[in-house]
Amino acid sequence: MNRTESRPRAVGGSLTVGPISAAAHLDFVRTQRSVSFLQTPAWAHVKTEWRGESLGWFDGGRLVGAGLVLHRPVPRLERFTLAYLAEGPVIDWTGDIDAWLDPLAARLKAHGAFAIRLGPRVRTDTWSAAQIKEGIADPGVNRLTELSGQWADPVGARVTSRLRDAGWLPQSPQDGFGVGHPQFKYEVPLAGRTEDDLLRSMNQLWRRNIKKAARAGVEVTTGEDLKAFHDLYLHTAERDRFTPRPLRYFETMFAALEAEDPERIRLYLARHQGDLVAATILIRVGTHAWYAYGASSTEKREVRGSNACQWAMIRDSLASGCDIYDLRGITPTLDPDDPHAGLIQFKVGTGGRAVRYVGEWDLPLRPLVYRAFDLYITRRGR
Repeated sequence: MNRTESRPRAVGGSLTVGPISAAAHLDFVRTQRSVSFLQTPAWAHVKTEWRGESLGWFDGGRLVGAGLVLHRPVPRLERFTLAYLAEGPVIDWTGDIDAWLDPLAARLKAHGAFAIRLGPRVRTDTWSAAQIKEGIADPGVNRLTELSGQWADPVGARVTSRLRDAGWLPQSPQDGFGVGHPQFKYEVPLAGRTEDDLLRSMNQLWRRNIKKAARAGVEVTTGEDLKAFHDLYLHTAERDRFTPRPLRYFETMFAALEAEDPERIRLYLARHQGDLVAATILIRVGTHAWYAYGASSTEKREVRGSNACQWAMIRDSLASGCDIYDLRGITPTLDPDDPHAGLIQFKVGTGGRAVRYVGEWDLPLRPLVYRAFDLYITRRGR
């Protein structure tokens, strides 16, 4: 796979935005070291309730940026849509972002969008596992953002400031989770490290659980038995009280992503003496790998099938040359009385780092329609 560029190139002249084919979009993705799977053309075939289109930024005749736009119509006003670029677009966020976003807004408004929602993959803050552990142990600290000494990214600060000045409205809620994608995530750096390095960075509990699974004879394989995964996923949803996705969603996701790249998505199944005890889904684009979904059995939890699956995915991501293993969303709470605190405590055991991104932002293009849509969403959430 050709990845001659680590990010879209900066430009000197004016940019234009227009539609590109899925093939041209995929070719552009392949030139990047890291692109969110939500910004691949295949993702449009997964989100069947939205209308997808690939847009490109052109400097003269040269394609210098790309984005997957998902259009959601307004109820009873179907000619207007919310244009959503989840974890995108893939542009140069280090330069003059107005030069990139102004032509995008003009193009989308001309084609019926009442608002744009996007989520730049730009970091603002990073906290090490050691800092997080100190915060968890400190009764005076309740949130990641109350910790001192984190690494702050000046690019993220500049993008946040510029979006606000240009009239974009922040959409990420205080707890990190909302209707869109999470602003706070947990990542394990892989570049330049060995398996031994990764194990040493994990806490004692994680290392013990990985060894316990191996001693118990847990076997992790990759396969295509989505029905087995989904049955365990439904069990997990009932136990943990979340709304599960139907089997058809996962079948569509695997079919779409595998058609785009046979190495894009993989199912991991952990079995103990023939019983399925855990299952996970890994997605990889370029040098970035994501833990996308997971399920586990309430029975036989002592054999630590979930840890075995995680370790198998981390090892495979490392062997594939990935820079990042992404454990996806967390909330910023460190309060032990908060029910979300267990999520970061589990993930910090991997030894990685917590990252805050710029988050999701809306630009109203037709304010009256945007307010009507916002009211509809608010009422539906009650």
